[in-house]
Amino acid sequence: MAQVELNKIGKRYAAGGPPAVHDVNLTITHGELFVLLGPSGCGKSTTLRMIAGLESISEGELRIDGHAMNQVAAKDRDIAMVFQSYALYPHMDVRDNLAFGLRRRNFDAMEIARRVALASQILGLDPYLARKPHALSGGQRQRVALGRAIVRDPKVFLFDEPLSNLDAALRVSTRAELTALHERLNATMIYVTHDQVEAMTMGSRICIMNQGRVEQVGPPLEVYHHPANTFVAGFLGSPPMNLLTAQVVAGPSGLGFALGEQVLAAASVLQHLELPLAVGQSVVLGVRPEDLALGGAAGPGNGDGLGARVRTTEALGAETLLMLELPGLDTAVRARVDRDSRPARGDTVQLLPDLARAVLFDAKSGMALARRPD
Repeated sequence: MAQVELNKIGKRYAAGGPPAVHDVNLTITHGELFVLLGPSGCGKSTTLRMIAGLESISEGELRIDGHAMNQVAAKDRDIAMVFQSYALYPHMDVRDNLAFGLRRRNFDAMEIARRVALASQILGLDPYLARKPHALSGGQRQRVALGRAIVRDPKVFLFDEPLSNLDAALRVSTRAELTALHERLNATMIYVTHDQVEAMTMGSRICIMNQGRVEQVGPPLEVYHHPANTFVAGFLGSPPMNLLTAQVVAGPSGLGFALGEQVLAAASVLQHLELPLAVGQSVVLGVRPEDLALGGAAGPGNGDGLGARVRTTEALGAETLLMLELPGLDTAVRARVDRDSRPARGDTVQLLPDLARAVLFDAKSGMALARRPD
């Protein structure tokens, strides 16, 4: 196990050019499964490759177990990396693929056999040791790639989108295998993905990146329920959080949010905020699709509910996804409702948001407004 520290790490591919990665400060603790998550081009793979030594570090310092690594060659960092492509030797069987790296490092034959046997047992590869890669399924090839990393017994495992080439069902089973492997090895793992489900289900903590910068770091559910800004709120979740521009107005029963032609009572949001809101202030109201319920007969949207028109209905079996329009508001709203709720396109319904779970953002900066501690 090892602790990995990134202190103001940056990467520029051209002198004076824009940074691909900028001012990344992270500490990955001993035995943690840490996930780097973000859209394509956000810098997550570049960050991983700098940790591995496959990319030079332009700025900042990388430390593993307290030792500076900036000038240490990749082969001397005691790190094993699993790539998106399996990169197996096609002319070697599984046993030789697992053993090849150890032979190159002049390990004793008995130690090689012990490590290969252990990795094969952990990953369930015993029946396939005599097969060559062309005779293996995609999931089996990925397990061989994992085994090649395990036999190294490294300080840190690095994974660069290792499940992207697998089909949906195989991704689910392999994801579970990786989680069980982490628990069994208790190893430090850094995992790069653009798949939110992988990040939410596998990570001890997740780091969301955008345009080379860290947007938020925290346990998956904390980041999901309390996004730091509108980027995180709009990126994490499928469908993502609804972000509705609103203005604070004064009503007969207190402050409310003017959303297009309707006003929504603000009391259940205000009780969770440390900072008071001012009449006329522009905010962004963030509500998760699962926190929108359908009420009874649609009425005027003043108070606890909003009148909305159904644009599309997607019946998914276990649930129904609705896309709706609010009068006077350009932004479409998505709701995840009960599987038996199937309003027709064009119907007018009443939306009842759970504002106790809503998040308020500053309209200018996009940053979440301060909340009272839960």
